[in-house]
Amino acid sequence: MHAAEMLRCVVTAGLGIAAGAVATTAAQRRSFDALDARLEHLERRARAQRHTNLTYQQRLHWELLSKAMDDADLAEVLDAYGEGVSAKRQRQYLYANAMYTNMVLNYRIGNFTRDQFYGYARGMLQNPIVREYWHATQPHRATLDSTTEEAQLGLMVDDLLQQLEEADIDEWWVVGEPPPAEGS
Repeated sequence: MHAAEMLRCVVTAGLGIAAGAVATTAAQRRSFDALDARLEHLERRARAQRHTNLTYQQRLHWELLSKAMDDADLAEVLDAYGEGVSAKRQRQYLYANAMYTNMVLNYRIGNFTRDQFYGYARGMLQNPIVREYWHATQPHRATLDSTTEEAQLGLMVDDLLQQLEEADIDEWWVVGEPPPAEGS
């Protein structure tokens, strides 16, 4: 064999190897893209299922609270506010709880932004019964894991209530600014 023929064989083999590597890389890229698309699809389905689960849980919560609001005997089961809370006030607290948990759900599933949640809480806290409820349930919120979203929203509302109570103006809708979201 001549040197030129050997060189041609080596170049041809090298080109074949390179072409195979390019084809393999392209096939792997298509596989990775397909896996990425599948993973993204599964993540969307998981988020949708989480929203469905949260919504279902909210519906069950509302049904239980509704029964307790309609029946003083059942409301007694949920009386964890301490002494001196009348049956009427307890039903009002249960309703305040339902309103608040509905706001939390709307925030958690993305129907409310953090600022919207804050604004709704600010409006809700204009009612003296809601304020009384919020103070009465502070020990309940204190038992939450402080790293949870629910606990952090509760702390945000605690701070807002304190600002509202200390405010020296009639324009309650301008009191307080929501703290930045975690990681902002």
